[in-house]
Amino acid sequence: MRYKALAVMGLSVVASLALAAPGENFQQPSERGTVQVEYLVSDLQHPWGLAFLPDGQVLITERPGQLRLVASDFSSTRSISGVPVVFSRGQGGLLDVALSPSFVDDRWVYLAFAEAGDDNLAGTAVGRGRLATDNSRLEDFQVIFRQQPKLSTGNHFGARLVFDEQGHLFITLGENYQRTAAQDLDKLQGKVVRLNADGSVPKDNPFVGKAGARPEIWSYGHRNAQGAALNPWTDALWLHEHGPRGGDEINIPQAGKNYGWPLATHGVDYTLLPIREAKGKTAPGTEPPHHVWEKSPAISGMAFYNAERFAGWQHNLFIGALADQSLIRLELKGNEIVHEERLLSDKLGRIRDVRQGPDGFLYLLTDEAAGSLVRVGLAD
Repeated sequence: MRYKALAVMGLSVVASLALAAPGENFQQPSERGTVQVEYLVSDLQHPWGLAFLPDGQVLITERPGQLRLVASDFSSTRSISGVPVVFSRGQGGLLDVALSPSFVDDRWVYLAFAEAGDDNLAGTAVGRGRLATDNSRLEDFQVIFRQQPKLSTGNHFGARLVFDEQGHLFITLGENYQRTAAQDLDKLQGKVVRLNADGSVPKDNPFVGKAGARPEIWSYGHRNAQGAALNPWTDALWLHEHGPRGGDEINIPQAGKNYGWPLATHGVDYTLLPIREAKGKTAPGTEPPHHVWEKSPAISGMAFYNAERFAGWQHNLFIGALADQSLIRLELKGNEIVHEERLLSDKLGRIRDVRQGPDGFLYLLTDEAAGSLVRVGLAD
C-alpha cells in the first residue's frame, strides 16, 4: 500500500492515507526534513534522460525513440523532429541527452542511443544536432561516435554523457552483455571514452598511439554504467555501474586504469553461480570500487547537490534505483561516502534519471510505460 506523509505543526508524521494513484503529490519524512514530491508530467514513454534549456524548458528522451520538449511551466509537451532512428529493443533505444557547454552560442544537443548494425546486433552511438531557434527540430544531426564492434542483442548499452570543465565529452559504454570484451582494449565495450566536442580524440588520452588499443578509451573494465556526473567540487568524473547479481559500484575513473569487470566483482551470476572469469572481489592490476553495494539497488542516474536552496542536502550525492525503487542519498566528506539514506522507497517506481534543476530542486524520471517527470525538494 502507498502512504502519504503529512506535516503537522512543523513535525512530519506518516498518516495511513493510501495514495489514490501515481501522479498525486505527497510528502514523506526523512533524516533531513520532510521530502516534498510533485508530479509534473505523467505521460512519458519509458523516459531515460533529461536536460534543462537556458529558458527553463526541459528536453526528455523516451526510450522508444522520441525527444520531448516540456514547457517551462510543465503545462505541455511536444515532440522534436530530427532525432535519429534507434534500435528500440530490450534496454536499447534513445538514451541520454546533454547540451553543449556553449549551447547559448552553438545550440548543439547531444544524444546517446542504441544503433543497429549487421547480424541483428547493436551498439551505443552518440550524435549531435542544432536545436532550431523555435525548438521544433534538430537540424544537421550527425553521428560523432560509434561503439565498435556492435555486439549487443539488446542489453548493456550504458550510456551517460558528461562534459568536463575543459569541454571534453565522456561517454559511458556498457559491455553489451559480453563480459570479456570489457577487458579488450581493441573493443569499445565496457569502457569510458573521452572525446572532443566534435567527436575527435584528445591527444592526451591514455591509449593514443598504443598498438592494439582504441585511442578513444579513458578507462576500462566497466560493466554497464548508467549514471555519471562531474563532481562540482573536484571537477572529477564519477560514475556508477550495475553489478550482476550484487556488486553495484561507484567509481571515479582515472586515465588508463582498469576497473575490474569481469575479473573482479562483489556479485554473482544471475544463476547464483560465480562469475566464471572472476578471481574474487579483487584482481591484480585492477582498481577496487570507490563504493559498493553487496545487494544491488540497480542504480541509474546521478546528481551532485551543490545548490543553496536546501541546506540539508548540500554536499550530497543522489542516485536513482530501479529494482529498489528509491532515491539514494549519500552524504560526502570530500570524496568519502559517510552515510546513506533511502528516500521515497516504493513510492515512485523505477527511478531512471536524477538531475539538479536550475531552481535547486531535484528532478527525477520514472522508467515506466507511462513514466513521469517528478520534482523533489524539502518542505519549508
